[in-house]
Amino acid sequence: MNLEAAARQRTHHHAFDEGNPLAERNTRRALWLTATMMVVEISGGWWFNSMAVLADGWHMSSHTLALGLAVFAYACARRYARDRRFAFGTWKIEILGGYTSAILLLGVAALMAFQSVERLLAPSLIHYDQAIAIAVVGLTINLVCAWLLRGHHHGHSHGDDRGYGHGHGHDHHHDLNLRSAYVHVLADAATSVLAIVALIGGKIWGAAWLDPAMGIVGAVLVSVWAWRLLRDSGRVLLDAEMDAPVVAEIHEVVEQGPLSAVITDLHVWRVGRGKYACVLSVVTAADADADADTFRQALRVHDELAHITVEVCRIGPASPALA
Repeated sequence: MNLEAAARQRTHHHAFDEGNPLAERNTRRALWLTATMMVVEISGGWWFNSMAVLADGWHMSSHTLALGLAVFAYACARRYARDRRFAFGTWKIEILGGYTSAILLLGVAALMAFQSVERLLAPSLIHYDQAIAIAVVGLTINLVCAWLLRGHHHGHSHGDDRGYGHGHGHDHHHDLNLRSAYVHVLADAATSVLAIVALIGGKIWGAAWLDPAMGIVGAVLVSVWAWRLLRDSGRVLLDAEMDAPVVAEIHEVVEQGPLSAVITDLHVWRVGRGKYACVLSVVTAADADADADTFRQALRVHDELAHITVEVCRIGPASPALA
């Protein structure tokens, strides 16, 4: 076998993530439902002077934008999946979409809080019956969207709660783009519930202050969920993965198994849902039989390792082998 033929056998693609077409399709459906209800709630909130419904409408606008970003990210990741400019694939386009939607959601939460405080200081007449009807319809839309997204968000997982895979099949908890859409819908459903409670309380007891107060509670809730999404997607974008279980698994294979080598440098980062790339340098005895291919084959027992680069340094007169 000549050199070119051997090189072709070792060549592999860098599209580590297969995408999530069913989730993309249902996210698009949820986008159109949410956009329609957003227009209804914002218009109804202004017309009937309900801060809770208006806050829910603005909150839903952030979800419309977030769902749009999620659909756009899916489409871009799919379109450029084989583009050689992306050294480790396009999966992080989806993560960037989730991160961006979290930032926008924090801005909307601030706007909700500002308008709610303004309405507390300057109360206005609320048309309770109409506002309650709009809020109930909004909650119904939220629940339908959550149903569309939930089945794909809660995939079959054998990993831990932080979403790290262990090579036991597809785990949709790794789909942070879908998670961002799902969290947005859940947050909107919670805000709708708060709006309904506030409006019913105001109608029965005449406590008009409940409406803007629930708007503030909703803003706090949105901020908390947005921060969590920002934190989780930011970890992936910054490659903060060195505490993932797969790192300990790499040490176990190399240092505690029959290879009996020592890892001197290790870098692990995520390149797909439950898929990782790693670069490691190992030191072994000069008379050891293990080369770079030996270490790669040993590490491939962990399916989540999609790309492995090994540098072997032998102690003794032998020269280091780089692969």
